[in-house]
Amino acid sequence: MLRLQVRAQLGEFALDAALEAPASGLLVVVGESGSGKTTLLRLLAGLLAPDAGRIELRGRVLADTATGAWLPPRERRAALVPQDYALFPHLDARDNVAFGPRARGMRGAAAHAVAMQALERLGVADLAARRPRELSGGQQQRVALARALATSPELLLLDEPLAALDPRTRLGVRAGLRAALAGLPCLTVFVTHSPADALALGDTIAVMEGGRVTQVGTRDDLLHRPRTRWVADLLGTNLLEVRGAAHDDGGLLRLAIDGGDVFAADDAGAGTPAFALVDPREIVVARTAPGGSARNVFRGAVLELLPEPPSGERVRVALATRPPLVAELTRGAVEQLALAPGDEVYAAFKATGVRVLR
Repeated sequence: MLRLQVRAQLGEFALDAALEAPASGLLVVVGESGSGKTTLLRLLAGLLAPDAGRIELRGRVLADTATGAWLPPRERRAALVPQDYALFPHLDARDNVAFGPRARGMRGAAAHAVAMQALERLGVADLAARRPRELSGGQQQRVALARALATSPELLLLDEPLAALDPRTRLGVRAGLRAALAGLPCLTVFVTHSPADALALGDTIAVMEGGRVTQVGTRDDLLHRPRTRWVADLLGTNLLEVRGAAHDDGGLLRLAIDGGDVFAADDAGAGTPAFALVDPREIVVARTAPGGSARNVFRGAVLELLPEPPSGERVRVALATRPPLVAELTRGAVEQLALAPGDEVYAAFKATGVRVLR
């Protein structure tokens, strides 16, 4: 278990954060630039000392200002992968990955063996002899991850690992990264400003606003019960896991999901979609079956009405459709429809309102 409760003052910026997470799995920390995400990583890595508070991982105290306990970075069993991957340009992939074990006293042949195991685990063992300039962005990322994992960390820290990639490359690399991180024995803390990355990757998602962790939970927790206006704006979408995909006669992409099919406008992307996102504001709620051009129409009962914080001018309507959906309506629309829990309604949205994540 990771337990953190710290305060740190950096100039005019103040971080006052509390957070708990399992000892393994993927924790995504999402927030705007300047919200404190990188500061949190530096505290975990031991590159920054808190002014007050305590950090504990798997029963080991990394920092505690009350007792003066402090573990320096090299003793924390934490590995940090920065945005630019920081690979040594004069070393090939194998020697880049072997650097960590060698720095810990492992001899050359043994360090190279560990490096090759890590590269194989990340699916890039065939690139062992290439230098960073000969690798694509996605390949560099995997080598950087292999270098981090070669030190057998208990804590893997990823600082905006997709930020430097162009949008098309980002889609493919994100899918590969999700597979690479699955099943790791350590806790991975993945920092991003992208809600799409957070929703596609996170087992647990922590939201940071203004130096504070304002909400921690699963995708469903955040999607259906955002605790702040910013969380609702950032993550206010329906995330649907895709089981399969095929084009229909009209050129739309038919996505197989639990409970039925969803139609999306084909974005011509490569690879099998992993998730479909539907903004709650794209969903029309009606008492009778809607006409028009909407290809996606679902029927179900209203589960609950959730006024959005802090103003309450809009209302999130949770629906027991298949798949379960959340729509966002104005308060006036809710009153006009006279919606109440238990009412049977229709929810509809266009194929163009579906975003596909790969």
